[in-house]
Amino acid sequence: GRGDSGLMGRERRVATRGLVIGKFYPPHRGHKYLIDTARAAVDTLTVIVCDHPGEIPDASLRAEWLREIHPDAEVRVVDDCVPADDSRGWAEYTVRCLGYAPDVVFTSEDYGEAYARFLGCRHVLVDRARREMPISGTRVRADPLGCWEYLEPPVRGYYARRVCLVGAESTGKTTLARQLAEHYRTVWVPEYGREYSERKLEADGCYRWESAEFAHIARTQCEWENAAARRANRILVCDTDAFATSIWHRRYLGRRSPEVEAIAASHRRPDLYLLTDVET
Repeated sequence: GRGDSGLMGRERRVATRGLVIGKFYPPHRGHKYLIDTARAAVDTLTVIVCDHPGEIPDASLRAEWLREIHPDAEVRVVDDCVPADDSRGWAEYTVRCLGYAPDVVFTSEDYGEAYARFLGCRHVLVDRARREMPISGTRVRADPLGCWEYLEPPVRGYYARRVCLVGAESTGKTTLARQLAEHYRTVWVPEYGREYSERKLEADGCYRWESAEFAHIARTQCEWENAAARRANRILVCDTDAFATSIWHRRYLGRRSPEVEAIAASHRRPDLYLLTDVET
C-alpha cells in the first residue's frame, strides 16, 4: 500500500517529442548544430526532409546522410508541396504526415514562430544569426570545396573531386597517384586489382582468371574509392577505377563482362582522367 501511494504521489513525467524540418540542401554543420541542440532537449526527435523535384543531391540521399550523422533521430522524407510562406498549411501538413503534433519545434529561421503557433507547440530558435555556425546550404552549393570545414564525412564523400589515373602497366600511375596525394595533402586509392593479382600469383603460381574475380575486383575498387572520398581533403586521387577493370577482363578472358561493365557504369565517374604515357 505504501509503495502504491508513493507512486501516486509522484508527478508522472510525459515524454517530449521534438521536430526539426527543412530541406537540408545539403546537410552541413549548421544543421548538425540545430539537430544536436534539439536532440539534447527532447526524448524523441523527428527530422523531416522536404523533397522538391530537381534538387541535387536528392532528398532521399540527404535523408540517408542525416540518418548516418544522427542515428538517434527519426528521419522522414515528405513532398515539398505546400507554399513556403503558408505556415498554417505547413503545420496542418506536418500533423498529417506525423500523425500527431510535436511538443516543440526547433528552427533557425524566422518562420518558426508562426509555424509552431499553428502546430500548437513551443518554438525554440537556434542560432538565427549564424554566430555559432556561419554557414548556409546556398553557400555550400555554390562552393562545396570552400565550405569543406562545415561538411560531415558522407557529404564530403559526395562533393570530393575525383581524379583517376589510367594507363598501361609500368607507366608510373601508382607513383604519380602517391605524389599527387602528397602534394594536395589528401588521400589516394590504391589499385585493388594489383593487390589481388599478386596474392593470386603467390597462391596459384599462375594467372588463371574467372569472370567472377573481376566483378569482385570492380566492386571492391568502388568501395575503397567511396570510403576514401569521405577522408579526402577536397580532392581524391585514384590509381585506376572499375572501368579499367572491365578492360582487364577483356584482355585476360577475351570477351566483355556485362556484370563488370554494369558495376563500372553504376559507379560515380571521375571528374578528371589522367592518362599516363607509355614513354614515362
